Amino acid sequence: MSEVLLKGLKKVYDNKVTAVHDVNLHIKDKEFIVLVGPSGCGKSTTLRMVAGLEDISGGELYIDGALMNDIAPKDRDIAMVFQNYALYPHMSVYDNMAFALKLKKTPKGDIDKKVREVAEILDITQYLNRKPKALSGGQRQRVAIGRAMVRDPKVFLMDEPLSNLDAKLRNQMRAEIIKLRERINTTFMYVTHDQTEAMTLADRIVIMKDGFVNQIGTPQELFNKPVNLFVAGFIGMPVMNFFDGCKLLLENGKYLAEIRGVKFELDEFQQKALKSRSQKPCDIVAGIRPQHISVGKGELSAKVEVNELLGSEVNLHARSGEDEVVMVIPTVDLETDVSMGAEIRFTTQPKLIQLFDKASGNNLIWYDPASAEANAPECAKY
Repeated sequence: MSEVLLKGLKKVYDNKVTAVHDVNLHIKDKEFIVLVGPSGCGKSTTLRMVAGLEDISGGELYIDGALMNDIAPKDRDIAMVFQNYALYPHMSVYDNMAFALKLKKTPKGDIDKKVREVAEILDITQYLNRKPKALSGGQRQRVAIGRAMVRDPKVFLMDEPLSNLDAKLRNQMRAEIIKLRERINTTFMYVTHDQTEAMTLADRIVIMKDGFVNQIGTPQELFNKPVNLFVAGFIGMPVMNFFDGCKLLLENGKYLAEIRGVKFELDEFQQKALKSRSQKPCDIVAGIRPQHISVGKGELSAKVEVNELLGSEVNLHARSGEDEVVMVIPTVDLETDVSMGAEIRFTTQPKLIQLFDKASGNNLIWYDPASAEANAPECAKY
């Protein structure tokens, strides 16, 4: 078992700056958890506390049920892969991978067997006698991953391991990590600022902002059920459209979302959710994902400012009143003029509209203040 438990984890630096606030997270055995968020959100600091590279200011860290707060990094049975590879330049690939095992005084035969097994998995056997300077960025990252793998750690920590690679190599290495995860079957904590990495790699994603956890969930949950404006705007490409100045209305016992003067009667699930919390009419920000908009007919109007034809789909950047609206339309469904300057009509299904309270920024359907994972402050900015 390789469970990791963070209970109220906190990091305060000597200058009284709090980098991480009260993080609560239960990582299950063999689960792949990704911490994601903008620069300075506390994700790397959280990972470094788990690794033992940062002191824990408050809270408790458990690995396999054992309290790790004061345990030295070398005794935590974890392995970490860094952004900058951190390979020894004077050593061969073989010696870089074998170094930790030599320190443990592992028999030479066992070291050789393990290094070659891992090199075979990562397809770097042909580079074992080379020095790191003779390798490409992707090859160096494989060596760094291999150096961690030979130790058979309980927990694998990765701190933005692909950020130094170009786009093509990032895609290749992302696929390699997915394959690797299936082979070595251990627990992963992975830090990135790239939501594509988070969405494709994670079993669950932890979204952080300003040292707080805003939401924890599967990629699909975060895409479909964002708890606040920040999560909604962070997950999804292109980003969610936000319509300001909207209202949640209650007419004849039915809830409606009013967007730019147009009323959308919400679906049965939304009605039940709002009634269950006795939601009163209020000012809202309405969120609609670009992929959930259809053009050609509809109650709303916009003027096309930019048209990006991407083969199978077209990205439209349009202006609807004061709101900029991005629309992703499959070209096979396109039956209207969307050239620059064209006036278009558009709409969406009411069930696909996200409703955010204007005052707090919280989602009126999905935010649950009683949830243990809803430990973030109210988020009014997006």
